[in-house]
Amino acid sequence: MSTDRAQRPGLFVPRQPTPDADDVAHCPFCPGNEGDTLPALEVYGPSGSWMVRVVPNRYPAFQGDAPFVVENRGPVFTEAPASGIHEVLVLSPEHDRSFASLPDDQLSLVMAAIRDRVEEHQSTHGLRYSQVIVNQGRQAGASVAHPHGQLLGIPFVPRELTDEQAGFARFAGGCLLCAASASEERVGYRVLEASEDFVTFAPFWSGTPYELLVVPREHGSHLHRAPTSRVVAMGKAVRTALQALTEHLGDIAYNVVFHSAPYRATGMYHWHIHVLPNLTTRAGFELGTGVLINVVSPERAAEDLRDALEKIAMRESSPVA
Repeated sequence: MSTDRAQRPGLFVPRQPTPDADDVAHCPFCPGNEGDTLPALEVYGPSGSWMVRVVPNRYPAFQGDAPFVVENRGPVFTEAPASGIHEVLVLSPEHDRSFASLPDDQLSLVMAAIRDRVEEHQSTHGLRYSQVIVNQGRQAGASVAHPHGQLLGIPFVPRELTDEQAGFARFAGGCLLCAASASEERVGYRVLEASEDFVTFAPFWSGTPYELLVVPREHGSHLHRAPTSRVVAMGKAVRTALQALTEHLGDIAYNVVFHSAPYRATGMYHWHIHVLPNLTTRAGFELGTGVLINVVSPERAAEDLRDALEKIAMRESSPVA
């Protein structure tokens, strides 16, 4: 933590719009342009229309069903086929929506689609793990303005997950995130929101400004095995977190990252969702050392965002003139 660095001018970068931000006529994810995408894998909504669509990514990072076999190409070179599944989850037919502004019925379908697709990935031979992400804004990785997410089924467990699994294995007090959530609720000052289904807090170990973690209260390793009602409640928690961030920081870029245990993992794990505002640039020190410098303490972040939620609540409760 280096909060003194927060006094520097121009600390947080504004969100960069995608090039097609206003180009609804040519947006491949807008209604009427369904022919611009590959045929839908899943469609959610009333007959004759759609509210959520899942389509294969035209530019997949992972595709094919070749076995994941690592081959040596020299003393230090190895390679393996990038087989797997890469899908696009279109969150809404409305071009100018975002995850933060999805109405309840829309959000419920989005979360149900995520759960369904991860379950489908698990049944696909050769895959070991699903990564679900939502990128908002150009510098967060979004290449299309229309609200969408990415669903990837891959044949290996990525390092971020193996590191998390190792952290759970090292923790001697039961479940690491059950303990962290309980501790955060007990002290209170890093908690943004808590309900019977989840706890949202700025983690003690936050590496970036206003980073948030959403943890289901009921222990479980796998998102796709959780009851749909609890998965939907987690989606609502993410929406609230994004609304607080937008209220306090304005139109920012962000990443929402879902972490669930690998399909056949049996060790201790607790699925959760990272909310990562894209506010600062990782410079030479961070890239050269792997050490992150956070200029906003998690205590301050949670306080700022609680204040933002209060402002939203006051505005919504005030009589309309």
